[in-house]
Amino acid sequence: MLSTLIWLPVVGALLIGFCPEKRSRLAALAIASLNLLWTLFLLSRFDVSNAGWQMQEALSWLDSLGLTYRLGVDGLSLPLLALNSLLIWIVIYGSSQQMVRSRLFYALTLLVCGGIAGAFLAQNLLLFVLFYEVELIPLYLMIAIWGGPKRDYAAMKFLIYTAVSGVLILVGFLGLAWLSGASSFDYGAINTQDLPLKAQLILLTILLIGFAIKTPLIPLHTWLPDAYVEASPPVAILLGGILAKLGTYGIVRFCLQLFPDTWSIVSPGLAIVGVASVLYGSLTAISQKDIKRMVAYSSIGHMGYVLVACAAGTELSLLGAVGQMVSHGLILAILFYLVGVIEAKVGTRELDKLNGLLNPIRGLPLTSALLVLGGMASAGIPGLVGFVAEFLVFQGSFSVFPIPTLLCIIASGLTAVYFVILLNRTCFGKLDNATAYYPNVTWTEQTPALVLAGLIFFLGVQPTWLLRWSEPTTKELVAGLTIGASQQVAIRDGSQLSAVSHQRSAISGQLSVVRTQ
Repeated sequence: MLSTLIWLPVVGALLIGFCPEKRSRLAALAIASLNLLWTLFLLSRFDVSNAGWQMQEALSWLDSLGLTYRLGVDGLSLPLLALNSLLIWIVIYGSSQQMVRSRLFYALTLLVCGGIAGAFLAQNLLLFVLFYEVELIPLYLMIAIWGGPKRDYAAMKFLIYTAVSGVLILVGFLGLAWLSGASSFDYGAINTQDLPLKAQLILLTILLIGFAIKTPLIPLHTWLPDAYVEASPPVAILLGGILAKLGTYGIVRFCLQLFPDTWSIVSPGLAIVGVASVLYGSLTAISQKDIKRMVAYSSIGHMGYVLVACAAGTELSLLGAVGQMVSHGLILAILFYLVGVIEAKVGTRELDKLNGLLNPIRGLPLTSALLVLGGMASAGIPGLVGFVAEFLVFQGSFSVFPIPTLLCIIASGLTAVYFVILLNRTCFGKLDNATAYYPNVTWTEQTPALVLAGLIFFLGVQPTWLLRWSEPTTKELVAGLTIGASQQVAIRDGSQLSAVSHQRSAISGQLSVVRTQ
C-alpha cells in the first residue's frame, strides 16, 4: 500500500521516456494525479488516535548488511507525504507547456517524488539514506538544464553540499549501528541509551550537521540562495517546498527521537542556531532587490522556527514544528509560483522595475491579489495557515527558551516588514507607465496558485485538519524524552521545575483551544 507512493512515480518516470514529447506533460500529470489520489486514500485510512507506525510493509533484502525494505507511516511523516504529493502535482500542472526537453523534466520530477516519499516512509536507516540520495542527481540536472544564467555554478554547489550532507548522515548511521551493537539498521533495532555520553554527542553532532545542510540552517546555508534563485520556479518549489523538509524531518526522526537523553545537552545550542537563522533570514531578505531572492532568504528564517521548536521539545512546540513544515511548503510554493508568473509576464523580478501590478490596468490583478495573500500568510497574519504554526511554536517554546522565543517573535515582525516592502513596491506602487498592460494570466496558469491559496486559507481557519494527524505522535515523542534530562539546562531551581510541570499539565488544554480556532 505504501510502496505505491514510491514506485508509481518511479515506474511512471520510466514510462514517460517512451511517450511522445508533446504527450509527456499529460502523462506526467496523470501519474501525479493518481499519486495524489492515493495519498488522499491513505489519509482516509490513517488512524489519528494511533501514535505508532501504521500500514507497515517489510521485505527481506540484504539481511547480511542489515538492509531491509521496511516502510511505515505515522503522524510525523504523513503530513509531509501529503505535501510531497500535492506539490509534485502543482509543479507538473504549473510547468510551461512550451518547456524544452519536457519529457526529461517530467521524468526527473517523478523520480524526485518517489525518492522523497521513500525517505519519509523508510523505517530502515540505510534505506532512508538510499532514498535520501535518489533526488540528488535529478535535482542537479533540473537546475543545470532549466536554470538561470548562473545555473552551472548553482547546480554544482547544490550537488557538493547535498553529497556532503548524505555522507555525514551515512557515517552517523554506520557509527550508530556499530557502537550500539545493533544487528540491523531497522529503526526499532537502534538503541542509543547504553552508549557513552561522549559517543552519543559525537554521533548526534554528525547527524545534526548533515540534516542542517539539507534544511538549510546557518552557517551551512550558502548553497540555498544560488540554487533557489537560479532554478526555474517549478524546481524552486521542489527545493524549498519539499526537499528542505527532509532536513527538518531528519532532525526530529533521527536526532531528537534516537538521542532523547543527549538532546537536552545540545538543545540550548540548537535554539541559538535556530534564532540566528530566523534573524539572518529576515534581515537579509529585507535588503534584497530581487523578489525571488527575497523569498529564498525568507525560507531560512522559517526553517529556523522549526529548529527552535525541536530544541524546546514540548508537545505544543513539536506539533508546531510539523505544522510549520507543512505551512512553509504551501506558502513557499505559492510565492515561488507567482514570482515565476510575474517574471514570465512582466519580464523582470527587480523590485525597482515592478509597480502597480494590482491595478487592473496592468492586467495582473488576480495574480497580485494571490501574491498579497501569500505574503500575509508568510508574515503570520491570523486566519491563514502561517499564523497557526508560528503560534504553536512560540507558545510551546516560550516556557523552555523564553529569550530565543522572544527573538523569534521579533523576527516574525521583520518578516512582515520585508513582505510589506515587496507588496508595496510590486502591487501597490505608483504606476510609472499608466499604459503598460501585460499579457493576461490564463485560468490554467492561475489554477495552481488558487489551489494553494485555498489550502492556506482553509487550514488557517480549520487548523484541526493540519494538526489532527500529528498530535498523538508528538505526544509520544515528548514521552520519549526524559523530563529531567530535557529540562536540565533550563531548570536551575525548584520554582522553575514547578513552572515546567505546570506547563506540561496545561498542554492538553492548550491543544483543545487550538483545535477550536
